[in-house]
Amino acid sequence: NVSSLFCSGSRSSKTFKPKKNIPEGSHQYELLKHAEATLGSGNLRMAVMLPDGEDLNEWVAVNTVDFFNQINMLYGTITDFCTEESCPVMSAGPKYEYHWADGTNIKKPIKCSAPKYIDYLMTWVQDQLDDETLFPSKIGVPFPKNFMSVAKTILKRLFRVYAHIYHQHFDPVIQLQEEAHLNTSFKHFIFFVQEFNLIDRRELAPLQELIEKLTSKDR
Repeated sequence: NVSSLFCSGSRSSKTFKPKKNIPEGSHQYELLKHAEATLGSGNLRMAVMLPDGEDLNEWVAVNTVDFFNQINMLYGTITDFCTEESCPVMSAGPKYEYHWADGTNIKKPIKCSAPKYIDYLMTWVQDQLDDETLFPSKIGVPFPKNFMSVAKTILKRLFRVYAHIYHQHFDPVIQLQEEAHLNTSFKHFIFFVQEFNLIDRRELAPLQELIEKLTSKDR
């Protein structure tokens, strides 16, 4: 089977997606800098709030790109542990299994290994982020009417990568001393999606206990 050979071959190079850069000097870059500065204060609830006078679509866009980069990097550290053999299905614990479909190239959900699923997912997200009609980077170019629904789908899918890492690869995360980094990134992500009601509660179920634990200290 040529396609499976190709998949495992391309996989072994352990490439993960290039970082998506927000152009310097742009308004979105200023927003990203603002986000980083407020994150530095340590108050994540405050850090996710829409800055005064800013456009919600733009704020969601900047943060979505940032979460894509963070998750990309976090998953990149554990790709050696996430293989066709270790993770033949894309799961988040015994109760949750994800099948891939993007609605265009793959319309009917397919069952695939976690590394394959995450590769599909991150490639799909990257394609959305690179689409100037969806994520305009130029000042004054309006966001499309369906922007928020696209952003919600992206964030819902990115959550699944966190869920897979927590459920299936937490031991290597601890060995690599990435635990604090992962927790902070995930907590930031959860506060953000909670603030703007971007992911359905049912979708968050695989990490519900962790979410309650991480967010209870900050109520």
